[in-house]
Amino acid sequence: MLLRREGDTVVAIGQPAHAWLSGQLARSWGNERFGAVEPWEEVCLAAEQHDIGMAAWEGAPTLNPGTGLPRSFMELELDVHLEIWSQAARLVVPQCRYAALLVSMHGTALYERRDLARLQPGEVERVEAFLADQRALQEELLATLGAARASVARNQRLVWTWDSLSLGLLLDWSPFALKAVPIAGGEVDVAVRGDTLEPWPFAASRVSLRCEGRRLTGTFTDEATMRAALAAAPWVTLELELVAAP
Repeated sequence: MLLRREGDTVVAIGQPAHAWLSGQLARSWGNERFGAVEPWEEVCLAAEQHDIGMAAWEGAPTLNPGTGLPRSFMELELDVHLEIWSQAARLVVPQCRYAALLVSMHGTALYERRDLARLQPGEVERVEAFLADQRALQEELLATLGAARASVARNQRLVWTWDSLSLGLLLDWSPFALKAVPIAGGEVDVAVRGDTLEPWPFAASRVSLRCEGRRLTGTFTDEATMRAALAAAPWVTLELELVAAP
């Protein structure tokens, strides 16, 4: 869950909704400098489904007693996070093996960035077991697809880019940078300032985006009350627009 602050309220945005916005970015992506997205449908599906493992948790979010709000995706306990990502790619396999492969690679990329030295005793082993399981799944999927890992790496990096951009837009990180974004024949850092990106990665000069969330007012001291309030909170549609610099 993402918590977007707006005045005295927060808009609680489910991870699958944030992933939907990632998919919209994917479907708008590509121009002469940034190249094409191939295979188009499979990669866009991966962007849209990369947080599918969070769907069940979003139906019964846990309370962060320190904030009085639902836990954000950055506040989940390690074991909960590992369980979510352990099942994510396998939920996508019945839809599309290539998309499932990218979802799995996205999950391992998240954990490869963790500082294992900061984990508690026993946690390192659980992370390493997760990584081993996902890498075995990836090799299995690569074999059935007849693909090499190197050929898929560019698309994994694109999913990472769209995920980061979606988070940055929804959580108002501007200004920030997207690092090592794949382009035709290389990589480039992309600066995000307000409603524009430089260099511009989209085919059109204007990109409209939207996703949904629920406006939550107040804080809570117990989980049941928080869940009830969230279930009753009004829906809002967030509309964003990106515009190429003149």
